[in-house]
Amino acid sequence: MHFQIQVPNAHPAGILEVFSPYDGKQVGSVETVDAAGVEQALQNMTTVFSDRQSWLPAHERIAILERTARLMQERAEQLIALAIAEGGKPYQDTKIELMRAIAGIQNCIDCIRTEHGSEIPMQLNLASMNRLAFTHREPIGPVVAVSAFNHPLNLIVHQVGPAIASGCPVIIKPARETPLSAFALVGIIHEAGLPKAWCQPVVTEDTAVAEQLVTDKRVAFFSFIGSAKVGWMLRSKLAPGTRCVLEHGGAAPVIVAEDANLDNILPLLAKGGFYHAGQVCVSVQRVYGHRSIVQAVAERLASLAENMTVGDPSSDKTDVGPMIRHREVDRIETWVNEALQEKATLMAGGKRLSNALYQPTVLLNPSEHSKVSRQEIFGPVICVYDYDQIDDAINRANSLPYAFQAAVATQNIDTALYAYKHLAASAVMINDHTAFRVDWMPFAGLRESGYGKGGIPYTYRDMQIEKMAVFHSPAI
Repeated sequence: MHFQIQVPNAHPAGILEVFSPYDGKQVGSVETVDAAGVEQALQNMTTVFSDRQSWLPAHERIAILERTARLMQERAEQLIALAIAEGGKPYQDTKIELMRAIAGIQNCIDCIRTEHGSEIPMQLNLASMNRLAFTHREPIGPVVAVSAFNHPLNLIVHQVGPAIASGCPVIIKPARETPLSAFALVGIIHEAGLPKAWCQPVVTEDTAVAEQLVTDKRVAFFSFIGSAKVGWMLRSKLAPGTRCVLEHGGAAPVIVAEDANLDNILPLLAKGGFYHAGQVCVSVQRVYGHRSIVQAVAERLASLAENMTVGDPSSDKTDVGPMIRHREVDRIETWVNEALQEKATLMAGGKRLSNALYQPTVLLNPSEHSKVSRQEIFGPVICVYDYDQIDDAINRANSLPYAFQAAVATQNIDTALYAYKHLAASAVMINDHTAFRVDWMPFAGLRESGYGKGGIPYTYRDMQIEKMAVFHSPAI
């Protein structure tokens, strides 16, 4: 499938071919833009936003989003197949992702219908007498969004949907590994009635051109999902006044107390750790099990890992698909081998199955200095560690420069509340895995894991300003 450039008045600079991470076959291509194309895209959205008479009223935005959701539902299998082909997430998980994306569009509609300004109290002192004040929400301005590969449908909805809902024109730059889903989705949005200049997908020729796009002074809001190294670098170069939100990765910790219901929690932890081959920013990575149960935790996680089907992501029987790039399999193999040399115990997995596939792996008590303990694995590896006192587990969980979502498994309310209070995280799941998310909840990385707050309603608000009017009249 080939997608043409969707930037009005721009010319393509080249072709980006897209390949399946599973078998290496070409699955499509998109036309790219150079510096001139980026400039044209910025001019397009600046022009439409500068003309306030051309702003899309709320009822039109609602109608466009409603038609978008209908078209996505009608073309569900096509979108699922495209996302699997380029991203490698197994069929069942990609189907769920698409359903989430459609629900996300509906969530954007709900934001338009329910979010509102407020009255500011006046006449509280002599200075404020004879005055009436209220606020109204209006779009912040042109948005540039840079997305990641691991949820090629839902992440685009999280960035483009709130922009459309809030009334902001948006340029979306998908990951180079997975641009096809973004172009298909934006094509649906255009078909639903949104003028092209209000939503332009672009794939740039190189990083310098991408940086030109992000740091332009005409950009009012920057949304980034990707690596911390790139995100923090781009934030440091934003033009004065550009607001931003950054979503990076983590090394999510789980504390399993001695009274935890292992029958309930361990299948959840296995799913949270091996979902999309661990390529999720809040994947279960570090599991701290009380010494009295840690062997059982490791053995049962290993059994769950060994019973997972690894292979073709287009099959509805597959649990774990490929890594996005072959070099990521090389990296995971190196990290696991290093951990084993540093005295970790291999409970399950530990081997590559192909250039694209790596076994779901469980390690017991890797060294605290091993890469698998200190860095984000972003692969199908769960590390299990023993602890004696919960404060020790919490201190070790908090010891890394990342803080995103964490979890605790216990039947004791006091233990749950203690862990909730002391874990360094923006969210703590009780008796659930760290990768739990619904798209209307806040989603925020702390420390090196991010900046600002995600979640559709929160992004919608970030992409607007609350503008105040103050009436002064003796009649008030």
